[in-house]
Amino acid sequence: MLVLEDARGLELAPTLDCGQAFRWREGPGGWQGVVEGRAVTVRRAGAGLVIEGAEETDRAFWEQYLALDLDYPALIARFGRGSRRLAACCAASPGIRVLRQPFFEVLCAFIISQNNNIGRIKGIVERLCQGLGEPLGGGLYAFPTPAALARCTPEDLAFLRAGWRAGYLVDAAQKVAGGQVSEAALRALPTAGARALLMTIRGVGPKVADCVLLYGLSRWEAVPMDVWMKKAMKELFPNGLPACCRGREGIAQQFIFDYARRNLPRGTQKVQAKGTGGH
Repeated sequence: MLVLEDARGLELAPTLDCGQAFRWREGPGGWQGVVEGRAVTVRRAGAGLVIEGAEETDRAFWEQYLALDLDYPALIARFGRGSRRLAACCAASPGIRVLRQPFFEVLCAFIISQNNNIGRIKGIVERLCQGLGEPLGGGLYAFPTPAALARCTPEDLAFLRAGWRAGYLVDAAQKVAGGQVSEAALRALPTAGARALLMTIRGVGPKVADCVLLYGLSRWEAVPMDVWMKKAMKELFPNGLPACCRGREGIAQQFIFDYARRNLPRGTQKVQAKGTGGH
C-alpha cells in the first residue's frame, strides 16, 4: 500500500471519469484501474490518497501519473485572476487534473473514441486488453504492447466490435512498433511537428492528435476541440482563450470541457457562464 499524504486538491471521480482515461472503475473500495501493468485501487484518505496494490518504490510513478508535481491550486488561482469566465469553469470542478498517461494506450483509446460514447469506449478498450494484454491476475489485464497489436489484422480484431476503427488500431500499432511514429520522436519534436507526425496514422485527425499530445505526451498547450469544446469556445470564449492560459491551454480546456458538458444546453440557445460577465 502506498500513501500519498497530499493530493493537492485532486478529486478522483471528476479526474478518472471525465473522458480522458478509460480503464478506471469505481467500486466499494475506491477506484480500480490498471496503468502500465500496475493494477491498483485508489481512494481518498483525508487530504491525501491511498493506493492499494502500489509500493513505496512506485511513489514517483504515481505522483507523476496523477500530476501531483504540478501546483494546481496556484494554476487555478492564476486562471481566476485572468478571466472571470475561466474562474467559473474552474470553480465548478476544481479537483479535475490532467493525467500523464501512457502514450500508446492514449493513442489507441482516442482512435476508439471517434463517434463513440464513454461507456462503449471503455468496453472496447477492456476487450482489447483481455484479448491481447498480459494477464495480471484477478481478471485484470495490461494494455497490449504495440508489437502484440501490430501482429493482428483488422479481421483478427472482430472480437472488439469496434467496426472501422479496427483497421486504424492496426495501422497505429504497426507504425509505432515499426518506429515510423515513436514516442521518443514525438517528444523531441515541437508541438506542430508532433501533431503532423501523429496524423500520418490512419484515422488520426487534429482532434485525436491533440488528445494524444495532451493526455499521452503532456503537451499542456494542446487543446482538443470536440463538439463540447467548440460550443464552449463559441459561447464563453468567442475571442479565444485568455492570455492567463498561455502554455497551459490544455489544462484550462479540461475545466472548460467539464463545465460545458454540465452547464451548456444541447440546443442552440446562447448562454453565459453562471456568475460571470466576460473575460
